[in-house]
Amino acid sequence: MRNVTLAMLLLAAACAFAQSAPKVEVDPKRLEVIEELSESLANDILELSVATRDRDAEVTARYFPAQIDAKPFPAEPGPVKPELKWISSHAWNSQAASVAQGKLSREEFLRDWSAFLDHFSEIEDARLKVKGATFDAKADAVLGAEVPTAVVGSMGKARIAFYVIGRDQDGKREWARGIAEVNVRYDASKHWQFDSWSLVSLDSMLAERDIFSEVSGPAGVAARLPMFGEAGNDSFVYHGASATDFNQDGWIDLFVCGTEQNFLYLNDGKGHFQNVAEAANLNLSEPCTGALAVDYDNDGDEDLFLSGVGQQALLRSELKQSGKLEFKDVSVQAGIARQAIGFSAVAGDVNGDGYQDIYVASYNHYGKVVPDSWYRATNGSANLLFLNQRDGTFKEEARKWGVEDTRWSYAAQFIDINDDGKQDLYVVNDFGEKALYVNKGDHFEDEGAARGVLDPGNGMGVSFGDFNNDGLMDMHVTNMSSTAGNRILGRLFPNQGAKENVLKKLAAGNTLFQNMGKGMFKDVTADVGGFSAGWAWGGGFIDFDNDGWEDEYTPNGFISGKSMKDT
Repeated sequence: MRNVTLAMLLLAAACAFAQSAPKVEVDPKRLEVIEELSESLANDILELSVATRDRDAEVTARYFPAQIDAKPFPAEPGPVKPELKWISSHAWNSQAASVAQGKLSREEFLRDWSAFLDHFSEIEDARLKVKGATFDAKADAVLGAEVPTAVVGSMGKARIAFYVIGRDQDGKREWARGIAEVNVRYDASKHWQFDSWSLVSLDSMLAERDIFSEVSGPAGVAARLPMFGEAGNDSFVYHGASATDFNQDGWIDLFVCGTEQNFLYLNDGKGHFQNVAEAANLNLSEPCTGALAVDYDNDGDEDLFLSGVGQQALLRSELKQSGKLEFKDVSVQAGIARQAIGFSAVAGDVNGDGYQDIYVASYNHYGKVVPDSWYRATNGSANLLFLNQRDGTFKEEARKWGVEDTRWSYAAQFIDINDDGKQDLYVVNDFGEKALYVNKGDHFEDEGAARGVLDPGNGMGVSFGDFNNDGLMDMHVTNMSSTAGNRILGRLFPNQGAKENVLKKLAAGNTLFQNMGKGMFKDVTADVGGFSAGWAWGGGFIDFDNDGWEDEYTPNGFISGKSMKDT
């Protein structure tokens, strides 16, 4: 699968948008050629990325001609200076810093490139990306090829972002990142080559101490799911988790949705977990997409609501009744066994009766159903609102309360946004606009636009936290960002940003909204620094370093194939 799924969607939408807009000229055929050339270059330098990570000098040399117009690559780390808390930085210097740009042999340039890599005692990842590209009028692509392919002799200019992540010679984690302006040519060897390399910037961020270590294996939670396309994992449905103290021993446990079975990991308080799903009668539960720990019956233990593609499920904990951690499926008798394409669920006391109600964000069968708009889709499946009847049963009342939202919903969150004592609801939708449903007591009204949080984009998650410590809950919305999409849209709309062009907003990434008081918000993403995070999902606010300020974490990624191109 080519890694430009979002970009190709944006290309189709952008061409239609540009042709219908006044004073915008676009040649779709030439634009297609240019993007094929861009993707051919992007794919090629992903192979160079692997060679960089593996320090494969032979493969690296294929991307450079015998002579290259460049300065010697900076390979000497400069003085380390403190930046922020446990983060330092340093520049990179060259032994020939005063040498002007000129002709270097391939061996000379790569000698310094190798010396730069030798600074790292280990390399975890290395990546080169095409941030922008233009091509000569004679440059052409092989349209219809199985993979994007250029015609030999095609030439162009590109802006390349690159990074190397690993550890320096002292074992400290380091992230070197740079930008280069390059001239490229598609060689008879069927590789793009850098005829010139002009470094715009290069520096490194250095962690003075390790904050996190990956311990899923020794902790006992490293369950491996089938690769996409294999038996047991043949859909685009993803799987969440819930963390709470299920057995009430004072330690946080984990319930994890799987593709073939679900997992309940009990924390032993010593850094290890044990999967007790079978003993807790959870091995019979259907694989879920989202897990919600909620004490729906107010008996003092955590029950489980499982959202999924198909029937929703409610599992009642018997801990308080029997003293043993077991779950009983009460979906049918509780009125929960409703069909939906449930991707996640959240709980909140909607009507203020002291019992938790449940809201399900329902998507649609992507791949079988095509969104009726790429930036304002409304043909998703209906969301569900289960009102707790306080007798162990629920009544579905999404339509009655005005929150049936059919805009390809992915996630939601309850919060009292206007400090009136009632739970409001923010719903994140894919392919377009979000909703902020304000609770009026007996129904909700969507005030997303009026309160400044409509946020068109490919939404995947939302979290609340006070990032500026002013006592008001701010909001971070997870959207997708696309390097290829931004390239396309930059060519079509060079003088417009995400605020002026909804298509650019679709490729822009996450959004941070500052709470201005009384439930009104301001988009401060650009002011704070930007949050492009690739194919981003959930995440949220967390004070990583215990300094009293909320930090942000966003996971990202999609299905992966055998090469970097398949993402």
